[in-house]
Amino acid sequence: MSRIALVDDDRNILTSVSMTLEAEGFEVETYSDGQAALDAFNKRLPDMAVFDIKMPRMDGMDLLQRVRQKTNMPVIFLTSKDDEIDEVLGLRMGADDYVKKPFSQRLLVERIRTLLRRQEALEGVEIAETEDTKTLTRGELSMDPLRHAVTWKGKDVSLTVTEFLLLQALAQRPGFVKSRDQLMDVAYDDQVYVDDRTIDSHIKRLRKKMRTADDDFSAIETLYGIGYRYNEE
Repeated sequence: MSRIALVDDDRNILTSVSMTLEAEGFEVETYSDGQAALDAFNKRLPDMAVFDIKMPRMDGMDLLQRVRQKTNMPVIFLTSKDDEIDEVLGLRMGADDYVKKPFSQRLLVERIRTLLRRQEALEGVEIAETEDTKTLTRGELSMDPLRHAVTWKGKDVSLTVTEFLLLQALAQRPGFVKSRDQLMDVAYDDQVYVDDRTIDSHIKRLRKKMRTADDDFSAIETLYGIGYRYNEE
């Protein structure tokens, strides 16, 4: 049974999310501020954690910085709708993914499961191979879903869970157009409303990260007014 730490100063979120995770078979520890969580982590680390960014005593950014000094356990940030700057900073500091408030609990559970599978694969735990876990190779692109690993021309590229899912959806069928609505279904679920600009922002960040491995990366093509497609290079 994996242990998940929830750190948020919103008591309603702590209560509702912990109930959902416990129903899914997780052991859950809750903390209402970063300092309380850090004190507990110094005694016993969870398997992964979900941090709110804005909290009293010690915010999520400070907590992540302290945590990264001793462990690479997966961390998901909860961010408010307008916290894009915080998202970028958090990812640079070592967060694995972020989920915007308000969020669907089903979406959060899936993100948690994805990151735990990746962690298990990195630690050498045997996981049954399925179509969804097989390594995907398209030209210079290689994607390993179990390890959540992406390489382009042999160079590692670090992506969030959302970015990974979007790239995977496009690369699975090169040349076929995916509409923004189809990509929303991949990245989110029907309980979460996001507009077209959210997908566009993800694609923009995805391209930027791929260009850290190759300045000339152009495999993701925009079809204005329609969507995006992956062109195998």
